[in-house]
Amino acid sequence: MNKVDVAIIGGGPAGLSAGLMLGRARKQTIVIDEGRPRNAVTRQAHGFLTRDGISPGEFRRIAKEQLRVYPSVSHLEDTVVSIMRGDGYFLLETATGMKIASKKVLFAVGMKDRKLGIPGLAEVYGKSAFVCPYCDGWELRDEPLVVISKGAALMHFAPLLSGWTERFVVCTNGPDELSEAERDELRDHHIPLFDTPIRAVLSSEGMVNHVALEDGTEIPCTGIFFKSELVPGTDLPQSLGCHISDTGVIAVDDFGKSSIPGVYAAGDASSLMHQSIAAAASGAVAAAAINGELNQEAWQKTQ
Repeated sequence: MNKVDVAIIGGGPAGLSAGLMLGRARKQTIVIDEGRPRNAVTRQAHGFLTRDGISPGEFRRIAKEQLRVYPSVSHLEDTVVSIMRGDGYFLLETATGMKIASKKVLFAVGMKDRKLGIPGLAEVYGKSAFVCPYCDGWELRDEPLVVISKGAALMHFAPLLSGWTERFVVCTNGPDELSEAERDELRDHHIPLFDTPIRAVLSSEGMVNHVALEDGTEIPCTGIFFKSELVPGTDLPQSLGCHISDTGVIAVDDFGKSSIPGVYAAGDASSLMHQSIAAAASGAVAAAAINGELNQEAWQKTQ
């Protein structure tokens, strides 16, 4: 049985940032990551000061290299398959059979995309089809785009995207879930709206050129923004009894504390702000809170 102070489940920006903070705080920490990040399809990550444009793989390589400076931090490429509360520890078991006892647990597992149901969309995802204009809007500025969204999400996204380009068409891929007033709002801004189901996204070497609808309409474009459907990266927090918010993320306070004592969460697992820099910041904050809690507990024991 391997005993540690903190087990971090997930090795993206949140988990690695937390590992760095805990390593510098001299806490025995293990980062357990299955090595299948959601942003593996992404060529470049943007908006991270000093790392703008870096590939996600290179970001992780540099982070792991920096963590190796701290001897109390280890990295394990594996999947945690079970977790339960024991006597003063959380007991974890991985897919390879490793057993770990940890005083604290940090979930930094992120989210996962549901299967993309539109033919051809997977081929362009991360190359010319994206979900976040803060991450990729600059590269598609003033370009003719297709937005695949509907309902309230669309009415939030359309004004947002207009800061990067006004040349976009909306495809709702079925009923638009809009009121007549919302349709009028889109018309007032000269935004075409198509509710015919999408037949396929047409592309060449990952670069989209048309979105084809079932009625034969073909909409030329050089990029796509779409609302992906996300699911939690793991159901382990629920197995511990962590409260899950109405938005599907782990409910935490400002320091990443969940509803279960000793369990924390950071990054996309606990936030709708899906950006690398935000994830890294929340990982650092949660790690500081965990370290403070561990130090307080050790302090009390010596009295």
